[in-house]
Amino acid sequence: MATDMTLYWGAGSPPCWRVMIALEEKHCDYDSKLLSFEKAEHKSPTVLAINPRGQLPTFKHGNRIINESAGACLYLENEFKDQGTKLTPTCRDEQAMMFQRIFEAVPLGQKLVDILYYEWKVPEGERHDSAKARNKEAVRVELKLWEGYLGKGSGPFMAGKSFSLADVTVFPYIAFAFYHGLCADRFPKLAQYHSMVKDRPSVKKTWPTVWQQNTDKLKDI
Repeated sequence: MATDMTLYWGAGSPPCWRVMIALEEKHCDYDSKLLSFEKAEHKSPTVLAINPRGQLPTFKHGNRIINESAGACLYLENEFKDQGTKLTPTCRDEQAMMFQRIFEAVPLGQKLVDILYYEWKVPEGERHDSAKARNKEAVRVELKLWEGYLGKGSGPFMAGKSFSLADVTVFPYIAFAFYHGLCADRFPKLAQYHSMVKDRPSVKKTWPTVWQQNTDKLKDI
């Protein structure tokens, strides 16, 4: 189907995945362009022409280009208010919570990246056990924070009673953590949330196919 909407994305990337979930929830037809990180296709002239940082996702709707995943999700909700799932709660308190959680996903994602990709990002001669320990503790504290949010919330979702943009932006990181071996017994609220949201049609349809077998990188968190 012809469409003026295109998403350039990479497999297994939580930021890419959140935009795909939003597109499915809003029932948008879009041209899906899967690029390979391994082949550095995100640094190709085609991508750099619309995203000078050479990062994914890159989202294009007509002449509008949005290169930040949370921004793309907010744009889709605003542009297609009456289409598909309403991703903004009607309750003003839950709206405020939704915006808070969307932007709190940034440190969550960064801390997960810091620990999971430490050996890839840091040259062997510059790695230190103390840095690894700090990264591990930072992730543990961050995840305990989100565990507490769910325990004190007014509903089963990140911003209360209904699935919202908060879940669209946060869930991919929670799923990312469990894929890498996060212990469900230590984080029962997050595990319950993960179990509930992973069966949502938009999530199942876009689930990263590269996640074939769980790793154990976060088993000790």
